[in-house]
Amino acid sequence: MPRRKQIFEGKAKILFQGPEPGTIVQYFKDDATAFNNKKKGTITGKGVLNNRISEYLMERLEEIGIATHFIRRLNMREQLVREVEIIPIEVVVRNVAAGSISEKFSIPEGTRLPRSIVEYYYKKRRIERSANF
Repeated sequence: MPRRKQIFEGKAKILFQGPEPGTIVQYFKDDATAFNNKKKGTITGKGVLNNRISEYLMERLEEIGIATHFIRRLNMREQLVREVEIIPIEVVVRNVAAGSISEKFSIPEGTRLPRSIVEYYYKKRRIERSANF
């Protein structure tokens, strides 16, 4: 398989130029971060799970008439997606206290939360956009 041109690398994914114009190959990484990227590690199999969860959610959205960027899963870690302009919002769902929640509210790390907490953040792009993306 020919080497693909990398377009972008974030905390959870690497984007490569797709095989056809207007497509991108999205690779899901095993990397994990905490404390605003100050603490880094690897969770073996995380990328595989994220790929399958993403595929499942995109297919459910399509079933109810909501268009997505998803075309198809290529393998255990990669999806073929349409090139789109994203809304730079990050959604964090917390079921266990860790990171900033532990710091802000003095909750010991690892404490199970009584209910899920959903947080929304504006994503800041750290690299210049390429001409094609």
